[in-house]
Amino acid sequence: MNGVIAVVVIVAILAVVYVAMAIKIFKQYERGVQLRLGKLVEGPRGPGLIFVIPFIDHVHRVSLRIVTMPIQSQEIITRDNVTVDVSAVAYYRVVDPVQAILAIEDVESAIDYIAQATLRAVIGQHTLDDALTGTEALNKHVRDILDVQTEPWGVLVSTVELKNIQLPVEMKRAMAKEAEAEREKRAKIISANGEALAATELARASDVMMKHPIALQLRNLQTLVEISVDKNSTIVFPAPLMSAVTDLVSFLTREADTSRAGGIPGLADPAPEQPPIPAPEL
Repeated sequence: MNGVIAVVVIVAILAVVYVAMAIKIFKQYERGVQLRLGKLVEGPRGPGLIFVIPFIDHVHRVSLRIVTMPIQSQEIITRDNVTVDVSAVAYYRVVDPVQAILAIEDVESAIDYIAQATLRAVIGQHTLDDALTGTEALNKHVRDILDVQTEPWGVLVSTVELKNIQLPVEMKRAMAKEAEAEREKRAKIISANGEALAATELARASDVMMKHPIALQLRNLQTLVEISVDKNSTIVFPAPLMSAVTDLVSFLTREADTSRAGGIPGLADPAPEQPPIPAPEL
């Protein structure tokens, strides 16, 4: 009787173990590729609960999520013979789990090696300036090449990004000098444009002053006022300025006479007659 109970217990334990091995649970982002005696049973299994035959069926789990794969840094010679250190990162995901298992042994290693080779080939076709300024075009070029090569494996490369382009020290110094020279050139161009604009405005102002001489005199007086603001004890009047003051006084006198004559049209106030000066007696 005890032997029968022991056998029943053993059978029950084996049955529980068998059922546990026969049940597989796949998450929403997972798929299973089921091989029975080495032959594909059907398409991808899952997600959810599936049953397999233990010791006969073998199930490979495949994740459908996007995988981030860094591409290690490597030295690459550009088309203009400059050695640069380039590193990148690739993003890919499995779109066909069956092909990802049956067509290639190790998807990640294969993509890593082919990405390095593709990156080296693409950078080698461009100059250093193109690699530094045309990063987006290089990323797209590398991604298109990888996408074509990985399509038979059931893998889609969604993005490739150049992470870092490390330049030699000598090249950094040369580029710094070039950038400094470019800034100096722009500064000189801006200064020259300013001088040309100032000369144009001065020429226009001189034309106005030629037509209106009083404007020049007023400008001189304004300059004297600006000088006197600093409480200078001595102000030097240039010789032409004295004649300019005389001309200004004459102008103001004429304006005053004209305004006084405004009451009687065409007639100005006559100057008072001066009595004759008697001759001195001898």
